[in-house]
Amino acid sequence: MFSATGTPTVNERPTRPASRRRGVRLKLDLPLLVASVSLLVFGILMVYSASWDYSYQHYQNAAFMFQRQLIWLGLGLIVAVALTVVDYHAWQKLAVPAMAFTVILLIVVLLVNEVRNNAVRTLIGGSVQPSELAKIVTVLYLSVWLYARKDQLKDVNLGLFPLSVILGVLGGLIIVQPDLSAVVTIFILGGTLFFLAGADLRQIFLLVVVALLVGAVVVQLNPTGNERISAYLPGLRDPLSAHYHVRRSLEAFSNGGWFGVGIGKSETKLTGLPVPPTDSIYAVVGEETGVFGAAILLVLYTVVLWRGLLIARRAPDGLGTLMASGLTLWIVWEAFINMAVMVNMLPFAGNALPLISAGGSNLLVTLASIGILMNISRLSIQTQEEDGRLFNSVVDLRRRYGRRRVSRAERAEKPVRAR
Repeated sequence: MFSATGTPTVNERPTRPASRRRGVRLKLDLPLLVASVSLLVFGILMVYSASWDYSYQHYQNAAFMFQRQLIWLGLGLIVAVALTVVDYHAWQKLAVPAMAFTVILLIVVLLVNEVRNNAVRTLIGGSVQPSELAKIVTVLYLSVWLYARKDQLKDVNLGLFPLSVILGVLGGLIIVQPDLSAVVTIFILGGTLFFLAGADLRQIFLLVVVALLVGAVVVQLNPTGNERISAYLPGLRDPLSAHYHVRRSLEAFSNGGWFGVGIGKSETKLTGLPVPPTDSIYAVVGEETGVFGAAILLVLYTVVLWRGLLIARRAPDGLGTLMASGLTLWIVWEAFINMAVMVNMLPFAGNALPLISAGGSNLLVTLASIGILMNISRLSIQTQEEDGRLFNSVVDLRRRYGRRRVSRAERAEKPVRAR
């Protein structure tokens, strides 16, 4: 029926389906997504700028490292999307096979003995670095293991001792490569997750003391560690006495000033800055974009830290809290080490800058970690929405029937006549 003006009557106006009215919610953490995409885009730009000369010298193809980074980026995005969809509770069944696979790869690395840059860390022509996989698998495995034994952690025989064995096996296989920064990262992640899971403070203190003592012994006996500490200490007193790598990095920051010399115009990457596309890429960032660009990176990693810890706090259960905390702290810790080394705040470590440095293994596992964080965030939002619907339903029932009233049949509305 229509009114005299030709408009539909009140009872006959078309209504939109409920699904359209609600709209589509991706249920993703938008700040984390924006920060991650920004780091990826900036990283691809910097890899292109920092790698062409290095690629030409080592692979006779100026675009080799950039093209390979794009391939790993595509693969990493597929993995990230898949892990955003897959329920993170699936890792309760996958953690043990993943750890076994990682240990096998670490053993294969030693057997194959593929030497690159005076270290044995890679497989398949330097394309795969199992020690990077060991970091994320450590977080996932320990999160599952600690969550399943959260009521037994105060018992040394069921908590601290098994944890020490797990970390010791992984650390032992990695330190002979040698990759000291990966060992330190794994031990820090293990101790942090042990603390977050509710371990006794006395056990935490004991773990820290033992780790420091073992670390001191390893540094003294390991030629690489001893050399790096010996080069680091003089650099604290006089930057001109620092490690050659650090001196060239500081030179790059000095050249860059506040706003940099421009993308692609770095000179130190052409005159001896070691491995500019990987370990030294933050120095290239400092020279080409200045203090301003370097500070932007700090802000983006701070956003990752903020959102990751917020996801951990809002996680549906303790397993999600442990996973989100561990993955977030790992990404930010890796970034902090890389940036701190370049300005001589820490001894030289040789690790990648997450989402920025060239390197397929690190890029892949970092994107996988972000995918898992997104999944935890999605399930948190979904749980909150379900709890909200349940609460609203209960409130509605109490409002309707709290006084034992019975709903009455409503009178039929009179049709609206056309005038």
